[in-house]
Amino acid sequence: MLLRRMLRPLFAYSHTTLKRVLSSKPSDGVKVKFISGEGTHEAIGNIGDTILDVVVNADIPLDGFGACEGTLACCTCHVVLDKQHFDRLAPATEEEVDMLDLAPELTETSRLGCQVVLSEGDKPEISVKIPAMTRDVRLDS
Repeated sequence: MLLRRMLRPLFAYSHTTLKRVLSSKPSDGVKVKFISGEGTHEAIGNIGDTILDVVVNADIPLDGFGACEGTLACCTCHVVLDKQHFDRLAPATEEEVDMLDLAPELTETSRLGCQVVLSEGDKPEISVKIPAMTRDVRLDS
């Protein structure tokens, strides 16, 4: 009985850990690989998350990324997507295009990370390039 009482926390911990691992569904997520001049970071995003959500939720160290918190008031979450991923997305809104026009290093497959929503078509993985330069247009006067 003493042995059982001593081992109970060990079994409870293992059961809790096992339950958490089994209840999570990593196959339901999308692996997002962020490539920047500072290195490569990977995180799992959920279907319906924006790229900005993935950066914030995974605490990815991208200095200044998403400064306006997704309100389309800056272009700090400017990302460059693979052509296949870009082609799956709905066209950018006029507001997003206006912000992208102010972004440094603009390409044909540029989007704002706060406007790119992960979908089933993104499984199992997408790559996102983070331009070396960012610009917070809210600070321009």
